[in-house]
Amino acid sequence: MAELTTQASGTVAAVRSGIVDVRFETGLPALEEMLRVAWDQPQILLLEVQAHLDGRTVRCVALQDTHGLSRGVAVQRSGGPLRMPVGEAVLGRLLDVAGQLGDRGPALPQDVPYWPVHRAAPPLAARTLGTELFETGIKVIDLLAPLAHGRKAAMFGGAGVGKTVLVMELIHAMVDRYRGLSVFAGVGERSREGHELLLDMRRYGMLPHTALVFGQMNEPAGARWRVALSALTIAEYFRDERKQNVLLLMDNVFRFVQAGAEVSGLLGRLPSRVGYQPTLAPEVAALQERIASVAGASITAIEAVYVPADDFTDPAVTTIATHLDSQIVLSRAMAAEGMYPAVDPLASTSVLLDPVVVGEAHYRIAERARETIARYRDLQDVIALLGINELGAEDRRIVGRARRLQRFLTQPFAVTEAFTGAPGRSVARQDTLAGCRAILDGECDDWAEGSLYMVGTLDEARDREQRAKVAA
Repeated sequence: MAELTTQASGTVAAVRSGIVDVRFETGLPALEEMLRVAWDQPQILLLEVQAHLDGRTVRCVALQDTHGLSRGVAVQRSGGPLRMPVGEAVLGRLLDVAGQLGDRGPALPQDVPYWPVHRAAPPLAARTLGTELFETGIKVIDLLAPLAHGRKAAMFGGAGVGKTVLVMELIHAMVDRYRGLSVFAGVGERSREGHELLLDMRRYGMLPHTALVFGQMNEPAGARWRVALSALTIAEYFRDERKQNVLLLMDNVFRFVQAGAEVSGLLGRLPSRVGYQPTLAPEVAALQERIASVAGASITAIEAVYVPADDFTDPAVTTIATHLDSQIVLSRAMAAEGMYPAVDPLASTSVLLDPVVVGEAHYRIAERARETIARYRDLQDVIALLGINELGAEDRRIVGRARRLQRFLTQPFAVTEAFTGAPGRSVARQDTLAGCRAILDGECDDWAEGSLYMVGTLDEARDREQRAKVAA
């Protein structure tokens, strides 16, 4: 932790859960200034100023647990906002919202630089828009919702449909293909998820190139609210100072919004739509607009977004979605059918799915795939009531190709290999396009649907089909 400057001290006037009022005799601190409680507990307690109640009192949000804090305890000013350690020293380390180490490793060097977590977004004139495709090796994403370096993408889905698994697979793909730097922001993560992530990164050799910043679910709302900014500050350092490309992963952005709503309620603000904070839009914008590319370096963001009650019209979901370039929507219905990754091919979109970016051939195959699956969904009610034999010959052909296409777009993941026993598959974009084109052209009309399920390339599916015929 950076040393606090010598400033006028105050005293705790009131404590209400994660909100602390501090009274000063002179020198009222500015908004977003960090204060440090000089108490007798071993752990630090940092406060961030959120409001001026009068000429002598400020209202603060606590970034750590306030249990044991009482009135009259001294509070020291820092003279500036919360600061985060950055640079090479934080790679391979696990930190909390204030930059304290949580991996029981050696202390950070004394000369490690510190950057304030509250920073302005790059000006529009300095920004660049990347169009270099970020191949994930995940067929359905590369085909229908492609990602690009320096852009923002998010996985939307309710509980239990595979958001975290998909984020983990994307981390694996990034390290396997690009060997770049990454920063992971665990916003409201469970302790189990954080522990598993740390072990997985060590096992795959990804940890030396990754900084992990966690604000766990059991921590106060203030920690969960600011941890995304702490992680983003580390990513900005490598982009701005080292001119390196960084992959920023956030799981889960909805919990950032949720923590902001908790803080807003504790501060006494009247709620807005569906109980969210009235400052929802500017809070999300303050985070998302800092994720940008500048000349010579970029931050590529991949975010997981929980959708409460599978309601995609939720204000938090729609507010986050306005800032994204690629939206990958996970479907509970597809997950129930065992179609993993459970990406909805019709709801998922990307501004990069354009002939100028991906090429005319890719664009046409993606459009044909969507049209085929959309027609199949239109016919599902008829099939359920009357049976597939009541359809015309052309509709039966479309249904068969759509079902085979959906199964081909599934694949086993490297990060689930320990649970499924199936080795993970990473598929090049050209192989994905070739397989989808063959299915849409009818080359696989006489194949069993099971031959295309959970495979990598079409050649693997062809081998499986041939083995099945020989066995029969």
